[in-house]
Amino acid sequence: MNGTLWAVIGGMAAVTFAIRYTLFGLGGRLRFPPRVQQALRHVPVAVLTAIVVPMVLLPDGRHWDLSWRNPWLAGALASAALALGTRKLLAAIAGGMAVYLLWRVVFT
Repeated sequence: MNGTLWAVIGGMAAVTFAIRYTLFGLGGRLRFPPRVQQALRHVPVAVLTAIVVPMVLLPDGRHWDLSWRNPWLAGALASAALALGTRKLLAAIAGGMAVYLLWRVVFT
């Protein structure tokens, strides 16, 4: 790695630390309006969806794959079904991973 890359990594680390430290440092003194607090509750779900959905539906990053041979889709559907049926996060994660791995071994 060259010096420019290290400078970029260090700059990104500094900016990330400054943003997070500011929010934690002001934590007790900073009050958001109720509408902002309500909107912030949905941020984790939105971020997770933005990360997972493209990975499941575009496994190669370019083409849609909605076929039954897509192990990402099978695992995601199994995980969603387990989450809705059991309401247990660990069961949904473990079940989705098991279906994904089994699908990958058997069908690809």
